[in-house]
Amino acid sequence: MNPLIEYNLALVLFLPWFLILGVLYWIYPRQPRHAARVMFDIAALTLSVVAFVASIHWSHDNASSSHGRIWPQVLAASLGYGVWLAVMTLAFFVRRGWLRSRAPSSISRS
Repeated sequence: MNPLIEYNLALVLFLPWFLILGVLYWIYPRQPRHAARVMFDIAALTLSVVAFVASIHWSHDNASSSHGRIWPQVLAASLGYGVWLAVMTLAFFVRRGWLRSRAPSSISRS
């Protein structure tokens, strides 16, 4: 296998799943959609992918190959996915709290 592909195999395998989850994160909730939210979403998605790539490279470099050549790949995929999910979960809750604090107070209707 090409060494570059082997080094980034977790990214290649998870890219379709990250695309699906990233699109869902981007779309929902549909409103409000202002420039600050778009910038926040871009930053969150970019940070999650950068953190994923950094974690897979770190884990691939530090995994013990005494258990076989597949172990670095398994560790990289597991750790990378956990890091990606952690960043996106944090971004989801920060964005939700931020959007709720910016929402106009609702007028009760009788």
